[in-house]
Amino acid sequence: MAGLAQPEQRWIPWMRRALQLAALAEGLTSPNPLVGAVVLDSDGLLVGEGFHARAGQPHAEPGALKQAGEAARGGTIVVTLEPCCHQGRTPPCTEAILAAGIQRVVVALTDPDPRVAGGGLQRLRDAGLEVISGILEPEAAHQNRAFVHRVRTGRPWGLLKWAMSLDGRTALPNGASQWISGPPARAWVHQLRAQCDAVIVGGGTARADDPLLTSRGRRTPEPLRVVLSRSLDLPAAAQLWQQDVASTLVAHAFSEAVEPQASRLAALQAQGVELQRLDRCEPEFLLSELARRGCNRVLWECGPGLASAALQQGCVQEIAAVIAPKLLGGELARTPLGDLGFTAMDQVLSLNSEPGLSLGQDLLLRAQLSSCAAPN
Repeated sequence: MAGLAQPEQRWIPWMRRALQLAALAEGLTSPNPLVGAVVLDSDGLLVGEGFHARAGQPHAEPGALKQAGEAARGGTIVVTLEPCCHQGRTPPCTEAILAAGIQRVVVALTDPDPRVAGGGLQRLRDAGLEVISGILEPEAAHQNRAFVHRVRTGRPWGLLKWAMSLDGRTALPNGASQWISGPPARAWVHQLRAQCDAVIVGGGTARADDPLLTSRGRRTPEPLRVVLSRSLDLPAAAQLWQQDVASTLVAHAFSEAVEPQASRLAALQAQGVELQRLDRCEPEFLLSELARRGCNRVLWECGPGLASAALQQGCVQEIAAVIAPKLLGGELARTPLGDLGFTAMDQVLSLNSEPGLSLGQDLLLRAQLSSCAAPN
């Protein structure tokens, strides 16, 4: 952190610890952000830690202050996100900090929520506390990129995932695709689902693969399973309709063509499946609805047609591709994406990639669309 003044360098290890604490609740806090906090006494010794575990439960700051007790008086709290200053499902964290007698607050990221947006830090300054901000801000912004994106755009952060062969195929010409990737990669996908609020497929995937779309118990409750279907040509029996395993939402739109299929909707409702009518059966309308439901991050596990539409409508910010050392061949074999309409190389989507990661014999590549502005 060359840009930080020398006295502020000392907060970096403590902020890193606060970020580690925040990460413990990944996938569980929506619609709230991930937040971790560390309390130091007046001598700079660790006396309390906390993190926001789930929406509706205490925020990170009160938890860390409670653990610190009287030792917090005259000390410092290091927190990954600006303390809130409004009454929500829990009291304002700024007031808990003031009541504890804290003298210094060290923050990584300003909260983009309009109800806070610098007001928390100003409340603390007005009360005479020393406030230091911007410590490990890029790391904190990356950790809460989904929350920040939803607050700023009104849509969840979209992550598009696929598994493909070395020659870029996601299935054989006859549609067979299980399994391209190996067990370690599939276990990674289960963990990825646990970090998301919803997993989305189209009707084609529901018909062809009969997916379960759960984290296999890595998260409770399981992420919401979503089927986006224009035709409502969905199987009468499917793993997705097993509501005792995980909740499922079928999103559709009204039209003359599908209204006669009301019996299919009734059959889904009879199995406990939730139905959501959209103004248009498009990814952007679906994500607006999921944001209204409090989703910060969603996972697209769909076929090439829906994946292309999600990209074209700005519903994908990040891509994760698992590449297996296999050759499927076949000119008619499926690929991850459909036609995006590009006719020149200066039109194509550019991405900022991360270092590859080995998952057994498979390779994981992750990249963020260059058009996604870094949160600040």
